[in-house]
Parts: sequence; C-alpha cells; structure tokens
Amino acid sequence: MVDNIHEHQNKVLIREFKEATDFEAVEKLEKNCEIGYKKGISIFMSGDPLGRIRLYPVHVMLVAQLLENGELVGAVRGCIKRVGTRFGGTDLTIGCILGLRVSPRHRRMGIGSGLVKSVEEWMERNGAQYGFLATEENNVASTNLFSLKCNYVKFSSLVIYVQPVNEHLAEEALDVHVSSRHIKIEKLNIDQAVAIYKNCLRQREIYPTDIEAILKEKLSMGTWVCFFQEEGWTGLEKKEERDLDSIMATAPKSWAIFSIWNTSETYKLQIRRPNLLKLFHVSISHAMERILPCLKLPFMSSSSSMSSSEFHKKPFGFLFLYGIHGEGERVGELMKGVWRFGKRMGEKEKDCTVMMTELGGSDPLRAHVPQGSSSSSMTCINDLWYLKRLNGPVSDEDDELTAIRPVGNVFVDPREF
Repeated sequence: MVDNIHEHQNKVLIREFKEATDFEAVEKLEKNCEIGYKKGISIFMSGDPLGRIRLYPVHVMLVAQLLENGELVGAVRGCIKRVGTRFGGTDLTIGCILGLRVSPRHRRMGIGSGLVKSVEEWMERNGAQYGFLATEENNVASTNLFSLKCNYVKFSSLVIYVQPVNEHLAEEALDVHVSSRHIKIEKLNIDQAVAIYKNCLRQREIYPTDIEAILKEKLSMGTWVCFFQEEGWTGLEKKEERDLDSIMATAPKSWAIFSIWNTSETYKLQIRRPNLLKLFHVSISHAMERILPCLKLPFMSSSSSMSSSEFHKKPFGFLFLYGIHGEGERVGELMKGVWRFGKRMGEKEKDCTVMMTELGGSDPLRAHVPQGSSSSSMTCINDLWYLKRLNGPVSDEDDELTAIRPVGNVFVDPREF
C-alpha cells in the first residue's frame, strides 16, 4: 500500500489506484495516450491494467488526479524484484518503473516527474536500493525526463528483434548447411530448466534471482534445448535427473537453450480507427511504442487480400523468446533452428502475429540472430535501460551497479516486456 499521498503543486493528487472505482478512468486515460502509427490508426493493449505487475508479489499502480474536477490525468506502475550480478556480492533489490502515462492535454506540468518521484518513494519504503526503467532510444521526451529531471543514468543498451510470424525471412537468413532434420529441439521439465539456467545466469552481468518462478508462470510455454542429433545429450534422457553436473557432463559441443513467453494469454494488441471500436481495458507496456512500425501487418500492404476494416477489428498477440543462451562453435546454426521453431510456435498459436526477442548489446548471440538481407521482414529497435541509486548519496565509483555500467550481456525478464 502507498502510505503517503502527494499533492503536486496543489493541483494534482497522486494516490494509489483503486480497482473498484478507477477502472473506467484509467481506461479513458490509456485511450488518450494510445500510440499512433499514422492518421486514423492507433494501437493499444487489451487486458488487465495490473496484468504485468501482478506477477510480482510486491507491486503498485499510482494515479494522478486533478483536484479541481477529479479527472485522472496520469498513471505509473511499479514492482520490486531481486537481481544477481556476475560481479559477486549479495543479491540486490531493485524497483522497476513500468507504464508511465500522462494525458496529452496535461503534459509539461510536472505530472510525469511527480509520478516518478512518488513511485520511487514507494520503492524505497519497500526496500529497493535502485530504481530501474526501460525506454526506446529515440523517445527523446522520456530520455530527457529520466536523465535530466529524475537523475537516472544509462545502464545498458539492448536490441529488440521483431518479426511477423506470417512472413518469412530472406531465404539466405534461414538456409543453413545442415538440414533441420539434423537438429534436435527437446523440451525440458522445470527442474532441468532451472538447473541449466542457474548455471547460465552466472555468465550474465545482471539477472533475476527468481528464475524458477518465471519458468513456472502460466505465460511461460516452456523451455527447450537445441543440439545436433549426431552429438546427442544423454544426460537429458532421464527426465527425473535434476543434478546439474549429471546433465552437463554429457552436454554436446554446441547447444542452445531458450524459453517462450506467450503474452496472448493475458493481453492482446489491437489496431483501431476512431469511433469504430470500444476500447478494452488497457495496459500499454514499454514494448508497445516500438513494435507498431515493425509489424508490417496485412492492412499495411497494398497486396494484402485482407482489408483494413477486417484486420483492425481482430486483437492479436505475440510470443517473446527469452533466456536464450548458446555455447559451441556451431551455435549460429542452432540459433537458426531456434528461430524457425519459434516462428512455427507462433503460427500455431491462435491470434499470434509477432515474434520478438531482446538481447543485450554485447550478447554474443546477437551475431547469430538470422536477419538476412535488407529486405528481410526482421526489424531491430534500440532499447535503453536506465538506473538510479535510491537510498543514499553514493558516488558512481563506490556503487556496485553504476560503477560497472554500461553492461551488455543481461537476462531480459519477460514479465517486464
């Protein structure tokens, strides 16, 4: 619960979201903040406004309300999580800021910075040592707010890869020398996945400590390993085996592990035109602002047989590949197999239109994401992570996280996407 309620400049009240009474007002606010692609077309998410942060035991949503008439003109979400680092020491507690929104008519009034300050205070009261957020590199308004007004520093640069599942990459991107028949993709049970991931995470510069909870979420469709049939992996044949040493003792020379998160189970994206559709309950993630120009959806193509009036009425979802890790000289060939597998999963999933993943700037697997020629349907978006020390004036040199920035090989938590 939020203990303190702020009156910002004696005009705005910042308080905790009340699900019973604020539902429609937040719906209206999100509608006003919907992301535009071109005139008459916009995109938003349908689903639970707390859907993403509910996955964390400690979470909050704050709203900004005008005192003069009670209108909700802003909102922000926050959650608390534990992370580990490759650099040793104890695990850290960070607070994540998600879904900051301010009504277009009430911007440049300090409401956004007021919401950030309020959620930071909530995070501090709940033990967070750092504030954390993500935004697109080209979002100048957001980067200025966080870096210039709220004193956040750039912590990491990442790349989001977006591809419609109903389109194919250029032939050369997936045309590997080894037939897909020679590549085996095997699903792991939870115990096997946890054992392998805990070993892999030690190589990441920052990662969530509750990987088991992530893998057990209903949105996680499963975890798979990919390797060559000729090499095999006998340690996986005993499904009850959970000892890491026993599993890895027979690991092939080249292998990859990955998991898939299905957002379609809790929320969907939807294209709309003015006055055609009633807005569903919405909760727009930071990924939203990046993916619209990348979708290359049927109605955006002059050759499409599906009319825009038919397509934009239908909500659609996306799959997110996360926890991708690979080892060995032939991991590039395996990554193409992983990508084909993800696309096939998306094609089978009802209403799934897009497949995405996000990798840190120095993640070695970036070199192996199949992109093909410049005409490929794959799109890349630059993402930025920002960080701020919350509890105490500590210099960059003495601080465990800010001293190591920028970091590049990170684990992207699917709950925040």
